[in-house]
Amino acid sequence: MKTRQPSVLGGAMIAAGTMIGAGMLTLPIVSAGMWFTWTIFIMLLTTFFMQNSAEEILEVNLNYPEGSSFHTLVQDNLGHFASIINGLSVAFVLYILLYAYVDGSGSVIQNALQVNFDIAMPKAMAGLIFAVIFSILVWWGAKAVDRISTILMFVMFITLFAALTGLLKSISIPNLFEPSGESSFAIYAFASLPFFLTSFCFHASVPSFVKYYGRDGGKKIRLAIAIGMILTLIFYGVWMLGIMGNIPRVQFLEVAQAKDGLVWLLNTVNLSEMFRTILKFFMFFAVVTSFLGAGLGLFDYIADLCKFDDSALGRAKTAVITFIPPTILGMSLPGGFIVAIGFAGLFAAIWSVIIPGMMVIAHRKKAGNEKSVFRAMGGKWMPYIVIIYGVIAAVSHLLVEVFHWNALNFLAP
Repeated sequence: MKTRQPSVLGGAMIAAGTMIGAGMLTLPIVSAGMWFTWTIFIMLLTTFFMQNSAEEILEVNLNYPEGSSFHTLVQDNLGHFASIINGLSVAFVLYILLYAYVDGSGSVIQNALQVNFDIAMPKAMAGLIFAVIFSILVWWGAKAVDRISTILMFVMFITLFAALTGLLKSISIPNLFEPSGESSFAIYAFASLPFFLTSFCFHASVPSFVKYYGRDGGKKIRLAIAIGMILTLIFYGVWMLGIMGNIPRVQFLEVAQAKDGLVWLLNTVNLSEMFRTILKFFMFFAVVTSFLGAGLGLFDYIADLCKFDDSALGRAKTAVITFIPPTILGMSLPGGFIVAIGFAGLFAAIWSVIIPGMMVIAHRKKAGNEKSVFRAMGGKWMPYIVIIYGVIAAVSHLLVEVFHWNALNFLAP
């Protein structure tokens, strides 16, 4: 009896669920300098490049056994040194993202309980409960993540549009197109690149997709990725419209003095108490879907790297290595959500953009004239263009966060 292949919709929901989360919470803040028009442009640009780099990983991955991860693909095509660099970058990004989601969930849960129910729960405890519950779902398997992500995505749609009903009532068109503050805009786009890159990144899950759909599911995987990207683009675009239409550009300068940027955003947005509560539910669901997607990607990567089997005990070992470090970090280092997402973008530029471009170039040279079962869009020059994009994003982050080039940073004190 032929096994039914998973649906495109399920894969699209995993992809979108992985991407939607961090961006909803960080992009309004890091985009304040360039504001709305440039934000939409950078969002479209990022969608194009991240779709392409995901397809480059897919092109290579479909020529390897199901279950092979980045570690296997990179080592075979780029050598041992590149696999070490890639492995460190992948691990850092996914671990730091999981840390950010544990920290962000703690902020949202703590704030919601305190404001709505007058319950004082320590942020660390809220983050721990969150991590334990949803780590178990990832341990259960990709099908569990697929089903939960699909449900949560629909709930996110409902809560987002419910929250936007309140936001859209008070949108100011001059806020969007005649923003307050200084007249420079485009220069601040560079500082936002790593944050956008992270917000459209789910690339560690591509090998999981190949394992899930099978090696003959290339077209379905491409379509699932594309639908996931478009859904993410729509979510982010509507979200930025609502936030930037309500909070004046100059008011975002207060973030530099805020103890927790996420809580600042929740408390600053112009909403009634009912719509503010709905917004908190939306943010929570956004963090959950991202945690599940990133957790699944890191889980499969760790299993492949450590050669753990797929038994209950093997998956338990993988879960311990995957989830305990970021959970401990999220409990002990609160308030690092936005900074963590930025540094994740720096290393994500390496493994999700630069490495895939280099890998597909090497793979095509090795394959020679052999016909490929799948080919990434854009032709032979596109991998080089994608690599340049990744380098610009990485350098931009270094200039702002490491070398403190404040000319690129709108929120610099």
